[in-house]
Amino acid sequence: MWFDEAVVYQIYPLGLCGAPLANDGVQEHRILRVLDWVEHIKEMGATCVLFNPVFESDAHGYDTRDYNKLDCRLGTNEDFKQVCKAIHEAGFKIMLDGVFNHAGRGFFAFQDVQARKWDSPYKDWFNLSFDGNTNYNDGFWYEAWEGCNELVKLNLKNPAVRDYLFDAVRGWVRDYDIDGLRLDVAYCLDLDFLSALRGLADSIKPEFVLMGETLHGDYNRWMNDHACHSVTNYECYKGLYSSFNSGNMHEISYSLNRQFGAEQWCLYTGRHLMSFADNHDVTRVASILTDKQCIYPLYGLLFGMPGVPAVYYGSEWGVEAEKKDGDPALRPAIELPQSNKLTEWITRLAKARTGSEALMYGTYRNVMVQPKQLIFERKTEKERVLVAINADSAAYHADFNAQAGCAVDLITGKPHDFGGGSDLPPYSCAFWKTE
Repeated sequence: MWFDEAVVYQIYPLGLCGAPLANDGVQEHRILRVLDWVEHIKEMGATCVLFNPVFESDAHGYDTRDYNKLDCRLGTNEDFKQVCKAIHEAGFKIMLDGVFNHAGRGFFAFQDVQARKWDSPYKDWFNLSFDGNTNYNDGFWYEAWEGCNELVKLNLKNPAVRDYLFDAVRGWVRDYDIDGLRLDVAYCLDLDFLSALRGLADSIKPEFVLMGETLHGDYNRWMNDHACHSVTNYECYKGLYSSFNSGNMHEISYSLNRQFGAEQWCLYTGRHLMSFADNHDVTRVASILTDKQCIYPLYGLLFGMPGVPAVYYGSEWGVEAEKKDGDPALRPAIELPQSNKLTEWITRLAKARTGSEALMYGTYRNVMVQPKQLIFERKTEKERVLVAINADSAAYHADFNAQAGCAVDLITGKPHDFGGGSDLPPYSCAFWKTE
């Protein structure tokens, strides 16, 4: 599947394009700003663009009003067709954010219930009771996402709701030729609905991908042959920055082995979870690291470990922002992309990964684990790569059994001789393809 070999570039359009925080009803063709990013994304080595919500909403995109109309703050459907065409012509795949667990209070069906109460034909599109009320004083109570009453939970067991959402997905494929979906809060979705959505995905377009947002628990509940193809790897997201901040590579190596190792109890061996250093919901990695130089080996680890790596717009040149400062800080307006030493490093990592069968499909095995150093093996029948990480400000001499005499670093193209051990420079990462 194409997703297994992807490098994902994530964009939050309402933020990047500088849209007002609340829907002001004024149409502006802001989505066309993305056209100025296409060449940058291509040069960086990404192969897929993931758009967070783009459809008409009350405010932040996850409170949808209309699943068939581009948010007026971003422009028109024709504008988005132009953007998607340019992205596809550049050779990328496109994934959209599927927000199916809930809608906004401005959603047409909910507004009909507000107006007509029990006489509304849409009252069964939601889980509600006319014997209760909410802080909005609608005259009825309704189930919301995690108690946020601006996000009205949809009744995904209702065939009419499924038909509406599935017709929207068919329209996205027809109009924008999208290649997959990120499923918002997939851990909340009704499993029967998720199974039916997988059936739609399997029939609507070859290799149409479902990648679900999951946080905790056994990801296999939402990632199987009757659900998502992939999910977000929040366990290793935490392990990435925490291992560097605490000087404890044992944390991330334990998680990676637990998830992808060769033992029978390993959970996701052979699966391709989406891995990331940050996204639109969390503190930027450049802000969360206590030692800022660790950002280089951290991204090396991200691209060397099992999974599909994703880069959030702006993070490739080190944009900073903290979650405590709110969503606008995490989702900034940026007119044009930038490039620096970090961008160049991530570019080399992306090209090394997409050129290596072992880094895309290989097994995982820990070779050496120290507090600030980690060496692990990625291996297929045709290729073997050793990923070496040094998170220390000092050089480190690693003595280990490389089971090879020499290698080439896929990042730099330079040869490497394992005789007498291996010297790891400060804050470094190497992808040694062994002979």
